Amino acid sequence: MKGILYGVGVGPGDPKLMTYLAVETIERCPVLAVPADGKECAVSYKIAAGIVKGLDEKECLNLVTPMTKKKEVLDAAYEKAADLIIAQLEQGKDVAYLTLGDPTIYCTYIYVHRLVKERGYQAEIINGVPSFCAVSAKLGDSLVDRSEQLHIIPSTYEIEDALELPGTKVLMKAASKMPLVKAALREKNLKGMMIENCGMDNEKRYMDVEEIPDQPSYYSVIVIRENGDASSASVSSAQDAAHD
Repeated sequence: MKGILYGVGVGPGDPKLMTYLAVETIERCPVLAVPADGKECAVSYKIAAGIVKGLDEKECLNLVTPMTKKKEVLDAAYEKAADLIIAQLEQGKDVAYLTLGDPTIYCTYIYVHRLVKERGYQAEIINGVPSFCAVSAKLGDSLVDRSEQLHIIPSTYEIEDALELPGTKVLMKAASKMPLVKAALREKNLKGMMIENCGMDNEKRYMDVEEIPDQPSYYSVIVIRENGDASSASVSSAQDAAHD
């Protein structure tokens, strides 16, 4: 009997925000996979280790993904990751691929998930708490009310037009282009607050766009909330996970 691949979202940073299903799935799988060069470098592993017992006793696959937009380079990395996972599945071992936030939101895992399924193996997704939901909770307000719209946007691309959209804007992966993001917010007179490393020991909050550092934590998400009372932007470290 062949094993099953599980893409497990470990949430935004606080191990206590992991779901029961995520914990049970990780406990049940004899093999783990992390999108990093060693589990000691994987934030998702460190989060899971905060609540899952016996994690160090499991075999761990190190599935490194290059930090690039070159499709051919990324495709090769995904193929290699799928090969390593399938080798375990062929032995009847279930594999839990650990990823920050939720596996369905700008996540590296999903590309491996599709390849594994295309090759005839079973793969399932275990949802996690998304980073922008955790940020909203930290700020003590909702993301959207009543008929307001919610837009999730990758901020490594052009965001100027997206900032004109009505309702709440969530900008994922903002860290690498934070100076440009801040300039766009200033130009459109959007005021904001920032939460860096949301739910982690080194969490920081900034109450104004001008206080936001140009080089924040890699895991950065911006939430721009506009309603009749105020406009705000928030930044969190979780998810995004594109690579963890």
